[in-house]
Amino acid sequence: MPVVAGLVALVVLAVVLIGAVSGSSSTHNECGLGTDGPPGTGIPANYLALYRKAGAQYRIPWEILAAIGAAESDHGRSHAPGVRSGENHAGAGGPMQFLAATWAAFGVDGNHDGKKDRYDPADAIPAAARYLQHNGAPQKMRIALFAYNHSNAYVRDVLNRARHYKATAPTDCGDSGAITAPNETIAKIIAFAMAQRGKPYVFGATGPNAWDCSSLVQAAYRAAGLTIPRTTFAQWPFGVRVPNHQAQPGDLVFFNSGPGTSTNRPGHVGLVIAPGKMVAARCSTCRPAIGVETYRRQDWIGTTRPLLALLRS
Repeated sequence: MPVVAGLVALVVLAVVLIGAVSGSSSTHNECGLGTDGPPGTGIPANYLALYRKAGAQYRIPWEILAAIGAAESDHGRSHAPGVRSGENHAGAGGPMQFLAATWAAFGVDGNHDGKKDRYDPADAIPAAARYLQHNGAPQKMRIALFAYNHSNAYVRDVLNRARHYKATAPTDCGDSGAITAPNETIAKIIAFAMAQRGKPYVFGATGPNAWDCSSLVQAAYRAAGLTIPRTTFAQWPFGVRVPNHQAQPGDLVFFNSGPGTSTNRPGHVGLVIAPGKMVAARCSTCRPAIGVETYRRQDWIGTTRPLLALLRS
């Protein structure tokens, strides 16, 4: 912790994903679908993109940021106190384990949602890069790492992890750190949905000139040769549930809003296109009614991965 002085046909889908999911929701592709990165790294795809983006912005090697994320919270997957909420015994919180005072001084609104949230990797990762830069990185990396955590063993561990990540990770994850669709299937899903931006929202509409939220995502999957249910209420139990913090491009995010909604009967759905971003058909008065917006909202109640459900069916 930093210390202040304190994814056509289903058969094609199976071919391209089998190595990535291996029949399990816990194994994934490095630059998009799923949780784990390339074999041997285990870096979540959304984290990998964020490490690269922050590294480029602050001139910090992305593998250093990834190594810190691994050491501090297993890239946000740890259930230890303070990782997802609250603080640990030392007062640190979030995936990069910032102390409150350090966060107050170096926190970053990395996803431009108007908040500096140390529990949000889109904010915490660039903040870590900023903090390292402040302490002399990249020129004085060992000094900067020691300032992050006052332990020579920690510095050695981070540098060793970084060397491993640099040797095993893919060379590119898209322009400016944005996630590149992991295969042709997800690329088709996202491309269709993005092409609908600016069209009107009409409840019950099924295109092509207007959509509601669930018909939009159903049509996006259909564009890739895949069939998912029509309504939000049927889409919610269809996909394989994944933790919200593991949301990946192609996943569906659900909200406790919209007609007929209830706590476990979400009335609104969007399609994840990048970390923190979804394309969705929103409302008849919204401009644009179909567009890109954040999915990190108070009424976000869950995330599903239809591709895994299709692969297992």
